This record gives sequence, C-alpha cells and structure tokens, in this order.
Amino acid sequence: MLLKFSRLVVAIMLLCGLSILGIACSQSNDAADAELIPVSIALDWFPWANHSGLYVSKERGYFEEEGLDVNIYVPGDPSTVLQTVAAGKDDFGISYQPEVLIAREQDIPVVSIMAMVQHPLNSVMALEESGIVTPKDLKGKKVGSPGVPSDDALIDSVLRNEGLTIDDVEMVNVGYDLVAALLAKRVDAIIGAYWVHESISATNQGYELNIMKMEENGVPDYYELVVVASESKILENPEVVQKFVNGVMKGYKDAMDDPLDAVALLKELKPETDLEIENPGVKLLAPLWSTENGVFGWQENDRWEEFAQWMVEAGRLSDSSGSSEAFTNKFVADSK
Repeated sequence: MLLKFSRLVVAIMLLCGLSILGIACSQSNDAADAELIPVSIALDWFPWANHSGLYVSKERGYFEEEGLDVNIYVPGDPSTVLQTVAAGKDDFGISYQPEVLIAREQDIPVVSIMAMVQHPLNSVMALEESGIVTPKDLKGKKVGSPGVPSDDALIDSVLRNEGLTIDDVEMVNVGYDLVAALLAKRVDAIIGAYWVHESISATNQGYELNIMKMEENGVPDYYELVVVASESKILENPEVVQKFVNGVMKGYKDAMDDPLDAVALLKELKPETDLEIENPGVKLLAPLWSTENGVFGWQENDRWEEFAQWMVEAGRLSDSSGSSEAFTNKFVADSK
C-alpha cells in the first residue's frame, strides 16, 4: 500500500512539474515574441528580383534572429519614401543615390546605410526598329520618363555627351508605364527603365530594344539602389539599425549564392511575380549585388564624391561638399 502511495505522489509531482514547465515555456515564448522590435521598410517599387534577399531574410528567420519583426511593404507613392523615412513614419526605405543627395540638400535628413545595387540599372531604351541606337539619335524625339527628378539630369548628361541637351528632346511623363508607352509608340524612347527588367519584358512580348547604359554614356558610375535610414534613427537607435543590416546581409548572401532559389521564394510569397522576367533578370542582377571587396552593401567615398560633383555640374546640386555625410559603412562593417 505504501509503495502504491509513493508511486502516486511521484506521478503527481511529475505532472505538476511538467505543467509548471509548460507554463514557463509558454511564458518564455510569449516573452520572446513580445521582445521582437517592429520595424518597417518601404520599397521603391513592387516586389521583384532585387527585393528577393529581403524576403529571404524574413522567411528564413534572419530578421527574427536579430530580434526584429520586419514589415516589408510597397508604399502608395514610392516617390515619398525619403520623406516618410526622414519623418520617422518608416524605419528604413529603398531609394536611389541621386535622390538621397537631392533630398539632403533640401534638408531631408536621410543617410544611405548600405548599397543594394553597385552599378546603374537605369538606361535609355528605344525600339530596335526605330533606328535610335545612340543618344545623338534622340534629337527631336519624345522621351518618356516616370517623372523622377534625377532622370532629367541623367538624360541631359547622356545627351550632352553627344553634343546635345535635354532641350533637344521632348520629355513626356508617362509614370511607371514605361514599356507600354514605348511599345505603343506614344514615345520614341524611355528613361527610368531597368535593363535587367523592362528590357526583358519587352523581349518577351516580341520587341527587341536598343539599350544605352548610363555609365557608358557620360554618367559616372553610381549606386542604383540604396537602403536609407534617418539621421535620428542612426543616432538614437543604432542597435536597431545594426540588427536590421545584419538580417539583410544574411538574406542577400543566400540570394547571391542561389539567385533563382531566392526568386522562387519570392514567387511563393508573391504569386504575381513573373518568372519569365525575374529568372533571366536576376541572373543579370545578382552580380551587381557583389562588391569588389566581397562585402554586400559596401559603399566607396570616391563614388559618392564623384557623383555629387557630377550632379553639381548637371545643375541638380548647388554643392558637393556634403556627399561624405550622405552615407555610412559603419553598420555593414560591424555586421556579423
């Protein structure tokens, strides 16, 4: 009888112990979830191959490992990303090197914390059948653009490289309906289209294009896309910025190792992803994620200085002296 009673006591103690352990584990999990810091990143465009590393970071738990709950979203108006980041409405955003320099001169305190794409994607495109092969062939033609301020500076520089100016063409704001406007022949050429995306879309529809790349036509090499944070975020919450950069770099390492796998994951999350564009596109894009020193996101001071000086010469900036304050490598350098 005593033996049975002893066994009963032990059983009850074990059950109580397991119950307490379960409650403790549940509380521990709840605490872990509660400790995740919510942050947002506003994209520059709808999700495509270039964003695949971000979604890899989120889906594979790299952000969560850093203690972050990251909301990746497309804003209603991507042109306002720098303003929403500066105002603290978004923690991070994706923008363009020229726009960052313009914004800072307008007292919008944003800083590039990492470069996503190391070289220009923007280009001037024309239908092959148009006979427009070089920028000098654009004289008297209609050039469609999405209305991004820096595009005027880019097309002007490309034209000046051939002895023309922006006054020798008719600029037409077609929004982001660039390829459709070109194929419908509402314009003779477009600027603001990426040669790793829109050109593939046109080819898939049976149209061959002539592509004029920026850095081959009088524009200094620059960082097409950068990730930005506000000066106040960097100053007041550097640990959050560091955690975010850590997570991003892990995702892009995976994406660089297997670009097609990253796009496949994007397709799972965003079924509207067109693999006939993104698969060939990411093969062209992935090498542009890499840097000469092998560190994703790294930025060179010379590139910022030279591009800022070019913008001064193009009449888009009044002073290039603050270019070194427009970016930082601190978080990429300290990433682990």
